[in-house]
This record gives sequence, structure tokens and C-alpha cells, in this order.
Amino acid sequence: MSQHHQDQFVPNDGADAGDRVKKPRHKKFQTQSYGERMAAGEVARNTASAANRGEVRDDTRLERRGGPSQYSDRGSRDGGNDRKYGERGTRGSGSKSNFRRDDRPVKGYRSERTERPQYNRDDRPQYNRDDRPQYNRSERTDRPQFNRDDKPRYNRDDRPQYNRGDRTDRPQFNRDDKPRYNREDRPQYNRDDKPRYNRDDRPQYNRSDRTDRPQYNRTERPSYERTERTERVERPVVEQQPVDLGTVAEGNEFAALGLAPRLVQRLAREGIDKPFPIQAATIPDALAGKDVLGRGQTGSGKTLGFGLPTLMRLAGGHTESRRPRGMILVPTRELAMQVHDALEPLAHVMNVSVKLIAGGLPYPKQIDALRRGVDLLIATPGRLIDLCEQGAADLGAVEIAVLDEADHMCDMGFMPAVTTLLDMTPPEGQRLLFSATLDNDVDTIVKTYLKDPVTHSTESGQATVTTMEHHLLVIEPGHKQSLTAELASRDGRTIVFVRTKLGADRVATQLRDRGVMAAALHGGLTQGARNRTLDQFKDGSVPVLVATDVAARGIHVDDVGLVVQADPPAEHKDYLHRAGRTARAGGKGAVVTLVLPHQRRGMIRLAESAGVATEPVKARPGDELVTELTGGSKPSGYPVKLPEPKPKRFGNKGGGKRYGSSRPGGRSFEGRGGERGGRRPERKSFQR
Repeated sequence: MSQHHQDQFVPNDGADAGDRVKKPRHKKFQTQSYGERMAAGEVARNTASAANRGEVRDDTRLERRGGPSQYSDRGSRDGGNDRKYGERGTRGSGSKSNFRRDDRPVKGYRSERTERPQYNRDDRPQYNRDDRPQYNRSERTDRPQFNRDDKPRYNRDDRPQYNRGDRTDRPQFNRDDKPRYNREDRPQYNRDDKPRYNRDDRPQYNRSDRTDRPQYNRTERPSYERTERTERVERPVVEQQPVDLGTVAEGNEFAALGLAPRLVQRLAREGIDKPFPIQAATIPDALAGKDVLGRGQTGSGKTLGFGLPTLMRLAGGHTESRRPRGMILVPTRELAMQVHDALEPLAHVMNVSVKLIAGGLPYPKQIDALRRGVDLLIATPGRLIDLCEQGAADLGAVEIAVLDEADHMCDMGFMPAVTTLLDMTPPEGQRLLFSATLDNDVDTIVKTYLKDPVTHSTESGQATVTTMEHHLLVIEPGHKQSLTAELASRDGRTIVFVRTKLGADRVATQLRDRGVMAAALHGGLTQGARNRTLDQFKDGSVPVLVATDVAARGIHVDDVGLVVQADPPAEHKDYLHRAGRTARAGGKGAVVTLVLPHQRRGMIRLAESAGVATEPVKARPGDELVTELTGGSKPSGYPVKLPEPKPKRFGNKGGGKRYGSSRPGGRSFEGRGGERGGRRPERKSFQR
């Protein structure tokens, strides 16, 4: 311990101090007790305060208090021991120090500290930069100057030359001295030396030795009485009565067209016994093997017009792997599915396999079906070209090729794809072309690929359906949303046409917000979403469909009573296709077009080109004219939500129909026992 610290420690003078040293104390704490310092400090503070105020008074505070308090002296707590703070007893003796706050020295105020000199910055000497000695660089003569030329340079020629010939101590490697491996030196392997397994050496298993297992006796099981199942409801089995072909042929006009009796019987089962004009005109020539050019409006029955002759020609033939014998090209996936649903039951009757080839469906199933062999392909141009480029399909054996909605395929830009596919087919094959109009690119296809076609035109390309009403309503821009909701808020199915995908989503959302159950259908949706929307529209859970021209082209849905054109069509052909969604197969319907004031003149000319003779009428939301013409009413105004999709069936990943190939003699995936799980689906009628 240093001398300074030794001086700070004072020994304890108590009786029980022993040899222990005390903690250091400050000098000012070694003379006065706590009570004495506190009293002295208070007197000094009061005196100084009175002096500052110009008065002097005696502070008798301590006198009134009777001197130092009994609690101000720590020594008084220890039995009156008047020891100082630094003289506490030994640890554990119960005594405490007698530190007194009154013994602290009095601190004066800052005004009394006159002995400290005041520091003045001005009294310090000023620093002058000019007084420092100047440095002269020219006087540095003792430093030698560096010269690069004085540096010795390295000369490569001075180094000793290396001679490989001087390396005599390293042995030279000779490949010939390396021992070579000889395969003949290895021991020969003999299969006979390997011990062979003998099955006869294994112990024989005897079932009679199993005495620990109880024998099962069938006679001991309880008998089951089927009559005890009273909770099960027996459903009556409806047996289909076979149709007499002779009776069918008597009043069935399809039999007179030269169709097979099986097809006539299948059509009669659905109640179809009288052909439409386009069917009666085209079926005989198509059965005769001629190229046919059919012109008919949508909904006139063109599907059976080309489908029945195609099935008749393909029945009874042999199809090789990846080489179909029939091809039907359609512009959209929805139309391809619709044609597939219409022809699949008839193809099953004629033992003709059918496969749907369209975008949005899995590639592996389509490739596998083509590998096994398919008689008839119902395809969209893009996907079929894909499969042909991959080598999964070869159109060199196509006997009959059909183009449905040819004008629409040309409008969508499928002209190069259609010509490419037709070039892959044999030129001697039969070609059938059906379209609503025969202009522009359609006429080029006819002249290039059809040989002496027989033309059948049942309509003039205008809206001449007598059961269809046409109305042009001139409205204000601010009334369009409300009036669309009033038109769609009616009983029955309604289709609202718009121009764009975003417009379809927007209008469908606006209708649901006003209380009208509506769903959008456009090309931006996935194939599964489009199928679900169409199924909901067909079963009636969603009565209003907001669609674009591309998505709704060729779609057939029964009992569509009203078509609302929220956005006017671009040309008269689009008007005819939109109007063709209603009044199909002899039904009734109405077409309402909402026209803004600046669209009035152009819409009148377009309606005249489409063969619609009607005058525009001004309309506002809430007018009786809307109710009289279309049966619409004011919507509830409460928002509604789309219904949840139906739960998926076990074993069916798609949750709906499975568009597979219909193999003759077996179950197909849809139409006739198509849904897995063992339950046969309800048979639905097909489109004519």
C-alpha cells in the first residue's frame, strides 16, 4: 500500500477494534460531528442571506429545536456513545459510527470567493506569424539529388546460360522399360467352381403342419337377410324401350336423307326427327362425297349438317397410330368443346373414336390418344399445328376435312394456320366448309382447296329470323350502367356483350354490386375458369353472362332470351354473331343495343347492313319501355357473390367433364359413363 493511502486510514480506538483499519475519511470529516456541521452551516447560510438583503438577524432555529436532534447524531443510537464517525467498533458489535452532519465545514457563497483571480483573455501575449523564421528551400544543399541514370541496370546477357545437356544425374524415362499388363496371365474364371443353389435342398412347406391357425368355416358365419335393410330407399329402374326402326323410318325425315339406321334411331331418342333446311340441303351431297360449301347463320343447325356425313364416312374404317382419318377445325376452345359434346353420342353409336384437340388442355393425354389411334379430331388450328410439329400427329391420311365458322377463323388471324393444315391433308380428300358469310379470305380458301363445291345458302347473311326482335336504345353516358342492370335483371338467361376483357370484368362486377348475378367470360381466363363459368350459366346458377366477341363466338346455350350489346359491334358480321346467341332452333329472343348519342348514325348504318330495320328510341332508367320490350326490372341494389364451384369428384382432377377420346366398345370420359367413380352421369341432349 502506498504512503498516501496509509496516511488516509486511521486506526479504530474502540474497545473492540482489534487490528482492523478503517476506511479513509476526508479531512473535513475528522474534526466535527454531523450535528455540529449542520448547525454551523445553517447559521452561516442564514447570516449570509441576511447580509445580502442588508439585514442581520439571529437564527434561533437550532435553539428552538433544543440543539441538535436526537436523530442527528448517529452515536446516540448506540447507547449514547459519543464516538466520532471514524471510530466505529468492530464488525458485529452492534455499534455504529458517530458521524454528525453538523460537523461539516461551512461552504461560502460564490460572492465571498474574492481571493480567486479573474482570467482576462486580453492580457495574454498576441502571436505574430511574421516573427517565425522563414524556410528557404534553396539552402538545402546537403541533400543529394537522385539520378535515374546512376542506377545500375540489369543485363539479361550476364546471367549464366542453362544447358539441358549438363543434367546427367537425372535418369531418362523409357516407356519400353515399363512392364506391360498381360490379360492372359490372370487366372481363368470358371463358373462351374461357383456353388450352385439347389431348390430341392430347401425344406418343404406343408400347410397341414399349421395347427395353430384356426380353420375358417363358412357355414358358421351369420346369415344376412336383405329384407332387414328397411332404411334404404329403392329407386325405380326406368328401362328404355327400344325404338322400332320401321316405326322411326315412317315419320322420320332423316331416314330419307340416307343416314344409317343407328344414327336415325339415336336422333329419334332425342326427339330429333325433322332436319333443318341447312341439314336437308347439305347432308345428301356430303354423303355423296362432294365438296360442300354451306352458308347459314349461327343456330341454323350446321353442326349436324357436317357432323352426320363425317361420321358416316369414317364408320367401319381402320385408323393407324398418329394418323387420323377425319378433321374438324373450329376457331375457339368453347366451340370445339360444344362440337365435341354434340357429336360424341353419335360417334359412339357408329363406333368412331373422337378426340378434342384444343389449347388449355393437357398435352400428354392428347399425344397418348393420337398414339393409340383416333378416327376424328375436333381441333383448334394452333394446338393441332403444335402436335404436328412435334410428330405426334400426321394428317396424311385425312379423308374428310371440315372448317366450321370459317369466316371467324379468318377474322381471328387463323388464315395461315388453316392453309398450313389443309396443305398437310391429301388433295383428293373431301372438304366441307361452313360459314355465316363468304367474303374476303373465305373466298380464297374456297377457290384454293375446294373442288367444284356444291353451294347451299339458306339465309342471305342478314338477320331475317322472324322470332327475333331488335331494339336500338339511345341513352346518355351516365345512364349506361343503370340501364344495363335493369335489362339484365330479368327472368331467364341473358348475355351482355362488351368489346374488351377489362370491360367484361368491370360490367360483371357492377352488375353484382347492384344485385344481378353475373359472371365474365373472356380469353384472359384460364380454361378451367371458362369451363366453370359456362357450366354455371348453363345450369342457371348464374343467369347473366358478360362476354366478349371472341369468347362467345359459336357458343350454344338453350333458352337465351335476351342479348344486350352494352358496346355496339364493330361491323355487321359481329352483330349477326351476337344476335345468333338467342332465338336458336326456332326459339324466341330479343336483341337490345345501347347506343350513345355520338354512335347513333354509325349504328343505324351497321344495322341496315345486318338487315335490321328498326328506328332508334331514346330510353332512360326506370322507363316502362324497358319493361315492355325485355321484361327487365329495377335490381334489388344488394350486392351478391358468385356461387362457389361444385366440389371435385373422386378421381377427376378437372372437377367437371373430362374431354378424352371416345373409344368404340368401351366407356368414354363424358357423355356415356364418362365420370369416374362408377356412377353413370345423367344423359344430356346434344346440340343440333
